[in-house]
Amino acid sequence: MPLSWALVFLPWAGAVLLAVIRQERPAALANIAVSAAGFLLSLALPGHPGGNQGWTHIDALNTPLVVLSFLIGLTSAVFSLGAIAAERFDALRLRAYHVAFQVFMGAQALALLADNMGVMWVAIEIATLASVLIVAVHGTPPAIEAAWKLFILCGVGIALALFGTIILYLAAQPFVGHGDSGLSWSVLRGLAARCDPGVLNLAFVFLLVGYGTKAGLVPLHSWLPDAEAEGPIAISAVLSGLLLNAALHAVVRAKAIVGAHPGAVTPEPFLLAFGLASLLVAAFALWRRRDARRFFAWSSIEHMGLAAIAFGLGGATANLAGLLHMLGHSLTKSAVFFGIGHAAQRKGSQKVADIGGLAASDPALGWGLALAIAAVAGLPPFALFASEFLLLTEAAAMRWWLILPLGVGLLTAAAAKIQTLQALCLGDPTRDAADAPARWTDRTTLGPIWLHLGLALVLGIALPGPLAALLAAAARIPG
Repeated sequence: MPLSWALVFLPWAGAVLLAVIRQERPAALANIAVSAAGFLLSLALPGHPGGNQGWTHIDALNTPLVVLSFLIGLTSAVFSLGAIAAERFDALRLRAYHVAFQVFMGAQALALLADNMGVMWVAIEIATLASVLIVAVHGTPPAIEAAWKLFILCGVGIALALFGTIILYLAAQPFVGHGDSGLSWSVLRGLAARCDPGVLNLAFVFLLVGYGTKAGLVPLHSWLPDAEAEGPIAISAVLSGLLLNAALHAVVRAKAIVGAHPGAVTPEPFLLAFGLASLLVAAFALWRRRDARRFFAWSSIEHMGLAAIAFGLGGATANLAGLLHMLGHSLTKSAVFFGIGHAAQRKGSQKVADIGGLAASDPALGWGLALAIAAVAGLPPFALFASEFLLLTEAAAMRWWLILPLGVGLLTAAAAKIQTLQALCLGDPTRDAADAPARWTDRTTLGPIWLHLGLALVLGIALPGPLAALLAAAARIPG
């Protein structure tokens, strides 16, 4: 079996296995084992020669995103080992959670590796449906409402994306005839210069709005805060770190196709508009959030906006900033959600006012969470500081008028995050809940947090040579 398909079917085979395990701890351990196997298999991607393998394609753009996805899948599974008891799932909900988790992981891999735009659409839809099930698994009224909002809004988005995919196929049909080659990203990019520019323009608008909904871009973004605040704790890390990246990756692939036609409307203004709207709306919305998980969900909208701005600027350096931002955001935001999730279980509440003084009551957790929030705020020396610095320098060189809205958005959001850092981690400790989880669960929380922080630090100050070369090659693909 080709490596790309093995990465898809391994989690799905694990989902079948997890469907028959009823006990809590064996199921959590099996989930870790399947996730670890997927991650180890993904490490073979950087050495793979690349190219097309049927409906899949391996290149510099999707390789780091796939490896990152399986890494976060593994750390989320490790976190779940300690957190699952506090979720209080019955046997049916426990199996639904683990099965949906691995179905999501396989669909995420397929969405990133798909060369066929139709297969990519199907994979992102499968990932969305798995996310809906995970968000709703508690069965409480807020969880059901959040799951319905995710289903309805993302359903609208995926319908628009499907329409854009069909239009893209129609643009290629005069040259390739009938068959799935008209949906191949590689084929479409090669013949885009010969397609009707008006049809390409129409396709890109639908694809941007459709997949932009999945990426949490304003204005169809309101599903994200509810889904990340009401679902199981691990789903917050998975949605922010994985699903958003897959959707934005689809937008970047569409941009590469449309941008290859000199007569088509340039995609850059659309990406800049959506990115700026997401950045500014989220930056000011952060000041009104009192729920910790909802607060950092809004931060995800902000960071997806920044990545969209980077890809909107275009060029190798700006694209590199966008890719680095996606990687850094996934690592640091998932670390934040691990810390917030465990603190919320300890305190019996996820309100910011009820979680305080973590650095005094639990130094390893408190300082780990503080560093993770500082990293998400874009403070040095972590990856997001490097990507935001690259973005600002490119904006100054290419679109000087972007500096003011970018500066306002970045500073407003960073100030809100620093204030929340102080409220959560500093000051006098608040009281733990009477049924707080046992201390041994700290190990499954602290390990993923500090691992992610270490990787974000490496990306920020000492990018390894092979990874730098891979990202440089990836930055040339979107155009």
